[in-house]
Amino acid sequence: MYVGLHHMQLAMPPGEEAAARGFFAGVLGMREIDKPAALATRGGAWFRAGGLELHLGVQDDFRPATKGHPGILVDDLDAVVSRLAAAGQQVRWDTGFPGFRRVYAHDPFGNRLEFLQALS
Repeated sequence: MYVGLHHMQLAMPPGEEAAARGFFAGVLGMREIDKPAALATRGGAWFRAGGLELHLGVQDDFRPATKGHPGILVDDLDAVVSRLAAAGQQVRWDTGFPGFRRVYAHDPFGNRLEFLQALS
């Protein structure tokens, strides 16, 4: 019945699209994709990498998601951590998820992000 997750939406403050592009495209290396015309007037930005889409939507009374988060599966966690570190982003390693290496980080707006790599 279920075939996959199409996208994950995160909120962002109004007028911060440049910061979103700088982080998700610049730091993480995702590709920005066009929003449908009917949604483009709302602001925000959408990004894709591999089979993952992250949609950042503008929220006037923005508060970052500090618990809920996307779990982003990667094939080279060390490369992601290096990209984050080069951009001055801090990561927190967590060994509490059997079968995976993982770190937590935050986007420029304080939203929690989890990056995981399966152990071979």
